[in-house]
Amino acid sequence: MSGESLVIILLVGLVAGWLAGQIVRGTGFGIVGDLLIGVLGSFIGAWLLPQLGIHIGFGLIGAIINATIGAVLLLLIVRLVRNQGRWGGGWWSRWSRRW
Repeated sequence: MSGESLVIILLVGLVAGWLAGQIVRGTGFGIVGDLLIGVLGSFIGAWLLPQLGIHIGFGLIGAIINATIGAVLLLLIVRLVRNQGRWGGGWWSRWSRRW
């Protein structure tokens, strides 16, 4: 892997993680958090979307869209597991986040 491809992977991960944070949470997760979410989301998107017969396209924009879709799915799954199956979270999850 060349240095250029590593920079592209990190750039796509950072942008996709930030976009997914904006879509799901309304704010980002910081540089490191956005990067990790974006890179994991790109793996999820690269595996899941072709399984469903969805082909976004090629190039940098296609990679960002693909990674963003995967990152949004990752964040929704994490939110669902973290809230024990409740989308809203209820009063207990809001109270317990303060502690």
